[in-house]
Amino acid sequence: MEHFAFLRDEVIQRIEEIGRADILVGIPSYNNAGTIAHVVSTAAEGMTRYFPDFKAVVVNSDGGSPDGTMEVASKAPVPSGVEKIVTQYVGPSGKGSAFRTIFAIAKALEVKVCVVVDSDLRSIAPWWIERLAGPIVKGLCDYVAPYYIRHKYDATITNNICYPMTRALYGLDIRQPIGGDFGISPQLLENYLGKPVWETDVARFGIDIWMTTTAVCEGAKVCQAHLGVKIHDVKDPAITLGPMFRQVVGTLFSLMSLYEEHWKGVTETHSTPFYGEPLKQEPEPVKVTLSAMIEKLRKGLEELEELWSSILAAENLAEVKRIASLPEADYAFPAELWAKVVYDFAVAYNKRGACRRLEASPEEIITAMTPLYYGRTAGLVVESRDLDSATFEEQVVQRQARIFEQLKPYLLSRW
Repeated sequence: MEHFAFLRDEVIQRIEEIGRADILVGIPSYNNAGTIAHVVSTAAEGMTRYFPDFKAVVVNSDGGSPDGTMEVASKAPVPSGVEKIVTQYVGPSGKGSAFRTIFAIAKALEVKVCVVVDSDLRSIAPWWIERLAGPIVKGLCDYVAPYYIRHKYDATITNNICYPMTRALYGLDIRQPIGGDFGISPQLLENYLGKPVWETDVARFGIDIWMTTTAVCEGAKVCQAHLGVKIHDVKDPAITLGPMFRQVVGTLFSLMSLYEEHWKGVTETHSTPFYGEPLKQEPEPVKVTLSAMIEKLRKGLEELEELWSSILAAENLAEVKRIASLPEADYAFPAELWAKVVYDFAVAYNKRGACRRLEASPEEIITAMTPLYYGRTAGLVVESRDLDSATFEEQVVQRQARIFEQLKPYLLSRW
């Protein structure tokens, strides 16, 4: 009962009524009334179709949506025998708090496997549940990360920082470390629940990168599930991704201090095994506003040059200033410079006392990095204008990841 303090009384009552379960699918949500019924019903169908002998539970952990998400989830049809728990989570507003409630319910019910899926999914199918839960049920791994087919302008935080940094730091090639849809073993759930992170930014949007990094660094077996196209409520990165960037990257950077002895010794990258057959599908296009992203870089330089000069190596700042002065027709923000910028900021975040004239807080450092993220994302858009998805993956994303690996000595020297 030690994990029940933050669960609502009606949830504890439902846990007692259900008793025990074998498989649980958790769905965090906030204002997803238009998609939640499809996700709930599809997840429930997946459990009964692929794990017919398992007692199944679907949990919607909501952030107090004013649009009626919880009511829609409560009414969503599920197959006979599937239990449902719909609750508003307690804790800081964010996906991590939703996950904490899901994990606690899964632990209390003593499940054999816990799956979490996003509430805005339109591409989820029943077989997704088998792909995410099957490797754990079969004893193949402890943590299942998703492997999607995504449009080249989707997942810019993943492509530009979370993927190359996770790969370079920890030596494991996990293509979607913040994908949103995961399978988790009961042992790993226990580990997660015991960590003192649930009142921090991890409880907001830092949860996915925290889960992946913790799994990798604490010896969990990791695999990737082929899930095909991810179709969800995509957002233009130039407009909406700033807060998410700050919380995700803040978590990523803070974990570098926690697992410093682990990543410092990593000198090569290993592949991560796949589960399921790959699919050939085409993702939906994602709209981007190139001019808006370039303007954010220029405005950032105008407002933050003094702070940037305390964080960036002099030659890197000079190159950023040159790029910001380029007309849009000639714009380019090279991956090599971006890797050094990320490493400079990672050092500043973790070693503030060692940086000249740097008195900024960790939050201010991440906020100051955001315009540079927009600048690199604009560069990625320019680089990939004429590329199809497969060519983009190899020539832009994979090349950038290799550059992060090659420049790891630069990080170590500055650290």
